[in-house]
Amino acid sequence: MFKKLVLISAGLVLVAVACLFLFQQQIGLALFERGVDQRVGTDNTISLADGLHVGLCGTGSPLPDPDRAGPCNVVIAGKQIFVVDIGEGGARNLALMGIGANNVNGVFLTHFHSDHIDGMGPLMLFHWTQGASTAPLPVYGPAGVEEVIAGFNSAYAIDNTYRIAHHGEKVVPLTGGGAEARRFEMTGDSAVALENDGLKITAFKVDHDPVKPAVGYRFDYKKRSVCISGDTAKSANLERVCKGVDLLVHEALASHLVKTMTAALKKRGMTNAATITADILDYHASPTEAAESAQAAGVKQLVLSHLVPPIPSSYFYPAFLADAPDKFDGPIIVGEDGMLFSLPAGKTTIEQNKLN
Repeated sequence: MFKKLVLISAGLVLVAVACLFLFQQQIGLALFERGVDQRVGTDNTISLADGLHVGLCGTGSPLPDPDRAGPCNVVIAGKQIFVVDIGEGGARNLALMGIGANNVNGVFLTHFHSDHIDGMGPLMLFHWTQGASTAPLPVYGPAGVEEVIAGFNSAYAIDNTYRIAHHGEKVVPLTGGGAEARRFEMTGDSAVALENDGLKITAFKVDHDPVKPAVGYRFDYKKRSVCISGDTAKSANLERVCKGVDLLVHEALASHLVKTMTAALKKRGMTNAATITADILDYHASPTEAAESAQAAGVKQLVLSHLVPPIPSSYFYPAFLADAPDKFDGPIIVGEDGMLFSLPAGKTTIEQNKLN
């Protein structure tokens, strides 16, 4: 009897496998239609509680990483949505996270290194075309932002004419393409970059020499607070401005792992690349230094992003962190693309989810 059941089960499995191949086209089409119905037009911001929410739309660096886009953060305060830096792949990840580019109120740039701005083109396009925007994407930053945005606008000007000619001005209004630079002045170590509808965004200087200006941002909304470091070595000014925030998103470069990469590059005769990996050590903070800053600032939770070098899987997180957990009393999260941290108004909790 048992042998008969085994034979019947095996036969059913073979039939099922055969059906999968024989009807592959029909099954694939049905699954695709179901996926489209479930995902297209999804807006995950609608269900968010009032408060501050921080999404990681890019946790990588210029080094190739199949699982991480370039530096990109999205901050949602009530109904306002702002992107902080827009590295390559950031706009794609926003879409995968169910956050429409057409709903983005503006972009804040921490500095003008290529890996923090090279996703600007797709974001400008999607901001314009997904919602028939009649105004360019606002881009906030310190001195130099005008030149950067002028360059992107120039590069995409011809493409804009194609979009209008193909889709028509009703779908892609003449006045909605590109971006608009909105410079703020940094006369001291910090400055209010924007205040609107209960949200206050403060820019603060960080140490990324020889890159100047370089800033981080603090967001305050309904007694919840978040800091995003931008690129920086360990920064006393960050510790001062970010005092007591609920969440600190801090860049992290594991110098001990990068030194291993440098040695391998030298061994293979790649002296130019080895020089670069050696040079980057002096203007990025290590996970340990980020943890020390979080402790000094008295923040509740630390999230590490802009991860260098690329990390193949979560198995390597302890090696990446080294002794960072010993330097900070709160939780440390190694950031991954798609993570969302929610800080509801009127509460003290920090909730973590994944949107892609």
